[in-house]
Amino acid sequence: MSERNVATDSQAQFDQLQKKLVPLWKSIERFNQDPQTIVVVPSMSIDAIGSGTLMQAYEERFLFLLLLLRQPRARLIYVTSQMILPNIIDYYLDLLPGVIPSHARPRLFLIAPLDGSARPLSDKLLDRPRLIERIRSLIMDPARAHLVPFNTTSREKELALRLGIPMYGADPKFFFLGTKSGCRKIFMEENVPHPLGHENLGSKEELIEAIAQMRVKKPSIKQVLVKLNEGVSGEGNAIIDLTGLPAVVATGRDDAGSRNGPRGGRDHRSQLQRIGNAGHKEVSTQPGSPIPATTSKERAMLEERLRAMRFELEGITYESYMKTLQERKGVVEERIMGEEFRSPSVQLRVTPLGKVELLSTHDQLLGGPSGQSYLGCVFPADKGYARRITREAAKVGRRLAKEGVIGRFALDFVVVRSNGKWESYAIEINLRKGGTTHPFLTLQFLTDGKYDPETAIFTAPNGRQKFFVASDHVESPAYRALTPDDLFDIVVRHNLHFGQTRQTGVVFHMMSALGELGRTGLTAVGNSRDEAKALYERAIAVLDQETLSAGDALRC
Repeated sequence: MSERNVATDSQAQFDQLQKKLVPLWKSIERFNQDPQTIVVVPSMSIDAIGSGTLMQAYEERFLFLLLLLRQPRARLIYVTSQMILPNIIDYYLDLLPGVIPSHARPRLFLIAPLDGSARPLSDKLLDRPRLIERIRSLIMDPARAHLVPFNTTSREKELALRLGIPMYGADPKFFFLGTKSGCRKIFMEENVPHPLGHENLGSKEELIEAIAQMRVKKPSIKQVLVKLNEGVSGEGNAIIDLTGLPAVVATGRDDAGSRNGPRGGRDHRSQLQRIGNAGHKEVSTQPGSPIPATTSKERAMLEERLRAMRFELEGITYESYMKTLQERKGVVEERIMGEEFRSPSVQLRVTPLGKVELLSTHDQLLGGPSGQSYLGCVFPADKGYARRITREAAKVGRRLAKEGVIGRFALDFVVVRSNGKWESYAIEINLRKGGTTHPFLTLQFLTDGKYDPETAIFTAPNGRQKFFVASDHVESPAYRALTPDDLFDIVVRHNLHFGQTRQTGVVFHMMSALGELGRTGLTAVGNSRDEAKALYERAIAVLDQETLSAGDALRC
């Protein structure tokens, strides 16, 4: 049989498996007590994760899914590269509201290939047929089971086929829609405002010609961003500075609907300050439109700026970046700049029934060399623009549902205030779970609250509004002196632990990275935005104080 026929048969088998999600989802929506098995494989296919310890910590980041054991007949199979410490499991089970841990624990099955390499977890499973059979043996009824991955690649698709259960996530055949080039195509076609730029670029020459056209179209551009199609959390981005280049003559009015905004620089003073860049909104040119030839002098100047571009990820060279661009392609777009700037996101899902649900909004906390790397988030996003970005995200959600996408995904935006009014620019679609998924679902599972996309308010059953600040980057060399048990002792002594009485406090994750990397994550839940922020800052201050002597020892 030819490879094409094998691939066609495999797709047909997968499509049949996916149909099983429809009756399963209908059962879940009725909130009945039908038995079901959830197989969690938080595999990540991200080049930037070069450490097995960090990979394990990211896999444990989704342990909030243990809260699904609140369903009395649910069985949860949770797979990680290495075995999870028992005290970390106990920590999450003790958070379960209204559940006896001894009743939940027998329904939890922990599986690990005991492979500490930085390879994706799905690869480790596919290399071990016996382990896959072990997982299959724990699935009581394949018709009432499904796979929950982090991202969905051909690896997870193959794993679903081998397990004989459907996958709750986007079919990898939709991969292009989540690339930087695919995003821009959807934004154009759905009339979602986004930065001026070009997509599907794969060479130095194409980049130079694209930037030249952008300068003709908008001579005031100061900086542009090059983004690799498959970059994650800003780590495939590079900045090209265009200031000081000879002026070019504009060809006339930009596309209908474009607007100008105040210009300015960027100042990063705190994770919790989202002050940055504002600028110009414009619909990009149509794909495949001709790019005018540039003069040799201008081409030389642009190539010089291209070679001097600044990378968001440390250790990247011009040669390695351009090689990756050639292999994966990417986009170039205007960097939105100004005085009052924020970077919010909208989280959505398309159910197996084809329904688009608007789940939440967040303001992202960004850092890194140029402020493009994701560090954490504040929930919910500012009411000044939350409804605006939700409205634009809904357009994309409807389009993805029409294409046949299912599962959770997120849209990233940049917003800028101009003349007292916020303007939004869509910049990315993430067809996967992301850094905002685990803190929001943690809050939802712990409080049974609901988010209203019309008001941008999350309300618990007791009527209290809920807010949080969350980060995966709570780190210090001094924290390497801590064990998870030390962490639990500290939060209890300082009354930081999440409590059901007020439904406020701190929930930790990624704790296995403490010993080697001095890193953990936390979600600080409060009854107001200020309370959540104060709780987050207090937790950091307490950890710093408790490890002060360890930090002094490390510096000696």
